[in-house]
Amino acid sequence: MGSDLPDHPVCVLDASSYVGFWILKGLLSRGYSVHAAIQNKKGGEATEIEKKIMEMAKEDDTKLVVFGVDVLDYQSILVALKSCSGVFCCLDFQDPYDEKMVDLEVRGAINVVEACAQTDSIAKIVFTSSLTAAIWRENICSEKDVDERSWSDQSFCRKFKLWYALAKTLSEQAAWALAMDRDLNMVSINPGLVLGPSVSQQNPRSTRAAQMFENGVLAYVNVNFLVSVHIRAMEDTSTCGRYLCFDQIVNTEEEAVKIAQGLSPLISLPQSSNFYRSYECGGSEVYEERLRNKKLNKLVEGTAY
Repeated sequence: MGSDLPDHPVCVLDASSYVGFWILKGLLSRGYSVHAAIQNKKGGEATEIEKKIMEMAKEDDTKLVVFGVDVLDYQSILVALKSCSGVFCCLDFQDPYDEKMVDLEVRGAINVVEACAQTDSIAKIVFTSSLTAAIWRENICSEKDVDERSWSDQSFCRKFKLWYALAKTLSEQAAWALAMDRDLNMVSINPGLVLGPSVSQQNPRSTRAAQMFENGVLAYVNVNFLVSVHIRAMEDTSTCGRYLCFDQIVNTEEEAVKIAQGLSPLISLPQSSNFYRSYECGGSEVYEERLRNKKLNKLVEGTAY
């Protein structure tokens, strides 16, 4: 954006999530003024990310202002959004995800979007979801294309207790429904597994990596690239809808082992040699082409649609 930075700050909520923290750093490095909204936690000491954010705010209180919010407290969100031109909504909660966390994340997403609707200065929402909101359903391995039109099946997620995927699916769908009802400009980014510094310590997340691998839908994205995509989505006036975001689809033994080692104990993959042989699902070989992100490529190339 360069010299065309907005006159108003942008808000990152929750800035203390792994992705939120890196978006915050990316915005500051580009010269943005930022409201860092951090979810208030009951009891316990501040996380390492929260401590870093507070230190950053002390170093430059002209560009970074920190707000404590409760996503179930609509008024606290309004305070953090005041005078902001846009918001990066990247809600995440601590493991283990369960049905209660699913409900909490959905309610939080609804409150954030509704608060945006009541804040006149908000021109755009960039909503961080997950690739897992698009890949889980019966017979996924028989589908040729998994792209922005794809959604995870709620019943399937409940049946196999895929609570993280269910939370991302329901919260994104709720956000979209409300954004359309309130006539808000929203874009969602659906990243694969996020790789970056200290990711296994700072971004613990239950995942079914083995099953994703077996079904040809395991993909990852570098956090710096993910940040760039988020900011580009905010800045580009032509962006719309959903964007599946990943750097690489994991479909070989070497790639799988490398990812598992880098993210241990965040994810684990079976050590059986059979796991790393040619994969079949319902008699059909799993092809790399199942996941599609052509829309993302157009955004990166500057021709978003």
